[in-house]
Amino acid sequence: MKFPEKFIWGAAASSYQIEGSTQGVDGCGESVWDECCKRRGFVKEGDTGFVACDHYNRYRDDVALMKEIGLQAYRFSIMWPRVLPEGTGAVNEKGLSFYDRLVDELLNAGITPWPTLFHWDYPLALFRRGGWLHNDSPLWFEEYTRVIVDRLSDRVQYWLTLNEPTCFIGMGHHEGIHAPALTYSDQEVSRAWHHALLAHGRAVRVIRESSRKPGPLVGAAPCFRTTIPATDSPADIEAARQSLFSIPNRRVGYATWNLDPCMGRGYPEDGLAVWGDAAPVVREGDMELIAQKLDFLGVNVYSSDTVRAGKDGKPETVPYPTHHPRTQLGWPVTPSGLRWTSKFLYERYKLPVLITENGLSLTDWVAEDGHVHDAARIDFLTRYLRGLHKSINEGVPVLGYFHWSSMDNFEWVEGYTPRFGMIHVDYKTQKRTLKDSARWYSKVIQANALPEAS
Repeated sequence: MKFPEKFIWGAAASSYQIEGSTQGVDGCGESVWDECCKRRGFVKEGDTGFVACDHYNRYRDDVALMKEIGLQAYRFSIMWPRVLPEGTGAVNEKGLSFYDRLVDELLNAGITPWPTLFHWDYPLALFRRGGWLHNDSPLWFEEYTRVIVDRLSDRVQYWLTLNEPTCFIGMGHHEGIHAPALTYSDQEVSRAWHHALLAHGRAVRVIRESSRKPGPLVGAAPCFRTTIPATDSPADIEAARQSLFSIPNRRVGYATWNLDPCMGRGYPEDGLAVWGDAAPVVREGDMELIAQKLDFLGVNVYSSDTVRAGKDGKPETVPYPTHHPRTQLGWPVTPSGLRWTSKFLYERYKLPVLITENGLSLTDWVAEDGHVHDAARIDFLTRYLRGLHKSINEGVPVLGYFHWSSMDNFEWVEGYTPRFGMIHVDYKTQKRTLKDSARWYSKVIQANALPEAS
């Protein structure tokens, strides 16, 4: 089951989840996640990201493991307050030089760096000035972006702006279950959301105008509710498509609320109707700024809703039974998610698709033989990648696949129990162990193909 000749095989991780060294080490500023980790009961078992995987000190060894696996690309994020401790103003040279060294290490190992500018670790100093609600927040992000581009763009070709606004705005500012743990009004959520999209637009513009490497390729890494048809019948496929591109309530986790503005379509009419007087306030030039040209459509996909055509022809969600296969975090296993998500997105937006995250949480451990036998992860990836292969065979241009994640890490409010990595991390000793899935993935990369079904 061969993949296209230039298909990109990679893995991903984020700064706060693996780096550690956040508590003033080498001048690092604090983020909203540092602040929330200090709150009793916010993260399970009182876990924090203060040490995490100690990647800040062990990045050379970690890159060596990535090379051993054979990764062609590595998607990492940059910690905004590590580089700009106050969010704006003075640059922390020690923090910035870490990413300088990481990029060089990756390139020396033959691994293409794919930096993400923002993966949730918003500077605490800027949060205290108003955060995403502040009118200047897009300008703050533009300033930060310029610092990174000026430093790294002589070696970096591929860029991602924001990771999952659905989470850092929706879960962080609407539901209050992620940092900064706020429950804004709907009007305030819309304001923060609009500012995040403006920040994305400003970042894309800076990359295109200031990159020292010609022809930068730019995208983002959103997540949103995805859908799969209950059957391959035309009616169910159309129902799943309609459901994916609809906005039924005042939540930010829907495809068109994320993507339509960035693709020059403006906010979708059904979303504006649902949000009503709480819809984003759009000023002159805003939508043009948000809709900067993108080179690919990144998307993070883990689990999808199953949808069928109801008796009236309208989409209806099919609930999963209690015995349906689920990951350690309880997310339903839906192997055709990559197939239909990439297909539906390409049909609507006509951009190449990049799977920027996909994987599953397990409770892996090192066996007596010294290995980590994560057969369920291999089965999961095989099934999902077969679905993606079907999409490619049906004519969808899929650029590549980034497994989440390169190594076990701090899983936000869930702490360290969920393990998403292909590399096992013993958090007490910081010992790394390649899991069976890492060796399986290595063979997939070498062959640029999935093993044939037995």
